Amino acid sequence: MIKLLPDNVANQIAAGEVVQRPASVVKELVENAVDAGASQINLVIKDAGRTLVQVIDDGSGMSDTDARMAFERHATSKITAIGDLDSIKTFGFRGEALASIAAVAEVELKTRLKNEDIGVRLLISASKVLSSEPVQCAVGSGFSIKNLFYNIPARRKFLKTDASELKQIINEFQRIAICNPDVAFVFTNNGTQLYNLPAGNLKQRLTGIFGKNIAGSLIDVNIETSIIKVSGFIGRADKAKKTSGEQFFFVNNRFFRSPYMQKAVYKAYEQLLPADMHPSFFLFLEANPADIDINIHPQKTEVKFENENAIWQILNAVVRESLSKYAITPSIIFDMEGAPNIPVLEQHTRIVTPGITVDSGYNPFKPASAGYLQNNKIDGWEQFYNDFNKQSGMSGDSMFAPEPESEPEQKTFFESGMPKKRFLQIKDKYIATPVKSGLMLIDICRAHQRILFEEFMLLFQAGSVTGSQKQLFPEAVELSPSDCILIQSVWNDLEKMGFDIHSFDSSIVFHAFPAGLEKANAKDIIDEILRNIKDDYNSQTWDTHEKLAMSLAKSESVKKCGIFTDIEMEHLVNRLFACKMPDIDAEGKPTISIIEVEKFFHS
Repeated sequence: MIKLLPDNVANQIAAGEVVQRPASVVKELVENAVDAGASQINLVIKDAGRTLVQVIDDGSGMSDTDARMAFERHATSKITAIGDLDSIKTFGFRGEALASIAAVAEVELKTRLKNEDIGVRLLISASKVLSSEPVQCAVGSGFSIKNLFYNIPARRKFLKTDASELKQIINEFQRIAICNPDVAFVFTNNGTQLYNLPAGNLKQRLTGIFGKNIAGSLIDVNIETSIIKVSGFIGRADKAKKTSGEQFFFVNNRFFRSPYMQKAVYKAYEQLLPADMHPSFFLFLEANPADIDINIHPQKTEVKFENENAIWQILNAVVRESLSKYAITPSIIFDMEGAPNIPVLEQHTRIVTPGITVDSGYNPFKPASAGYLQNNKIDGWEQFYNDFNKQSGMSGDSMFAPEPESEPEQKTFFESGMPKKRFLQIKDKYIATPVKSGLMLIDICRAHQRILFEEFMLLFQAGSVTGSQKQLFPEAVELSPSDCILIQSVWNDLEKMGFDIHSFDSSIVFHAFPAGLEKANAKDIIDEILRNIKDDYNSQTWDTHEKLAMSLAKSESVKKCGIFTDIEMEHLVNRLFACKMPDIDAEGKPTISIIEVEKFFHS
């Protein structure tokens, strides 16, 4: 009953782990190019990798025999014995990537060794070699992966949108480009150049990827211990963002994920950042390869450390030290003006015990002795007390004086003829008002967010714009190329709402806002849109209109409420209860809380 699987079937099964999406192909091919000693790598993408993933490098290249052998399972040039696993310094080493890719795509390889005049062109489809012939080509290797998952329709069907898949490709590209600043990269998508990164140092590479604004926010990190060496950069606390995406760990020049280690960095920023802000960091760890295990995940993005608790402490300490060194954390500044002069104790100075002098004739109960009270008594304290009572509305006889018979008229949000109810604003954040069951508290900021969210959703459903307001001075927001792509995925919907936006290099320029949002902050809007997109952009239930409405509502809702008048509170409450779901905000958090007062007085 047990049979040996054919190679093409075994490769397709392996491809399920190694090649999950186009980004997996990019990762494997670009890492192989780096391992081949390339100084220039070109990445070309079409249709988010569905149609084409092309990687061209000027590395060592391969012979005819090696080119054929590279597509066999477990064929690798990186290791020869089990002991080599303890000293891995290259990216790929298991020899599964090319075999898995060739099992689910049409592959063309052109490669030539430096000392050869002619290279080889290899065509493979579904693990079958279709042709192998000599060809004139440049030194290095050029892989073209076409029609990914063409022979597995179910896998192809469940790929996400082009914007989502391209975002994953960009993530993989950034991870490799950051840890190899000495290699030049060019990344082209559908004929448009996204990145052109010349070889340089780490800071130049980060600026090329994330924009020139990041350069001024980077803080150098560098420490070496007997366990591990940590270097790289962290971001200033005041430059933290609402969205994640600039958090990178590398060990021995290999990207890895670690929520545990990330907590060490975030803990160092604990007193400097709100809980919903994300600091940037690009940290490189160097450890003895024998002390780490990188072969615990198919994508090799998880690493097991032998001394992870000690490394956590080192990481947390070095980030704290770097923040303090650059005066990012608050420090105590002592004012020395008027401070007593404390003499320095010399070696042969005689120490004299201080004496105590007591006035044995002092009697504090004698009027003559109570000089302090006589000289410092408060004159007219009775008048002072009476004036205080008068100003506070209290009588001198009782703190619980009856209320005056007439009281000023109270404004209400209820129709005439209904019982009068009062509004009370608490801590500038909540509105309190009596209801039948007790006391109702309304969160002003969340209520405003729910109101705006439903209003924006109505605009989307109506499919028409109420008008736009041109900006006298267009507002530009600089973004990384990957964030620009995400914004472009909702570009048409923003224009339908009344936004007039254009792209310029890596910036989004706002020329007009929808009517009612003339004073909107473009950066706040972009930050919220990106945050919502990044949170669950891969979700099957993604709703562009809902996410945009949520982003706009959160960016434009009141942040600091201030003092509301009775009329303003009435207007807000009326608008809230006109909503379909007044009890929660756009993110599902409660806007209303009812306190049943009688429960407090019954056991």
